Amino acid sequence: MGEDKLQLTQQVEAALEEIRPYLKGDGGDISLVEITDDYVVKVRLEGSCDGCPLSMQTLKGGVEMVVKKSVPQIVEVIAVDN
Repeated sequence: MGEDKLQLTQQVEAALEEIRPYLKGDGGDISLVEITDDYVVKVRLEGSCDGCPLSMQTLKGGVEMVVKKSVPQIVEVIAVDN
């Protein structure tokens, strides 16, 4: 990864902060687990988001969209198990 990983992590964290209030409003949260060398962001859905039937829709239609808009190098956002 040619880009400074710390800077990339800070950009992704800032993007997650944008969507976090919406998740918390429904009793959930999200945390960054890892950014892979091929620009895949791994996150952990927490609280009511963990196991929610709509979590994949939220992840792809909300979280991934916000992250990719803020950090165009990111190719995908995926959830990992707790």
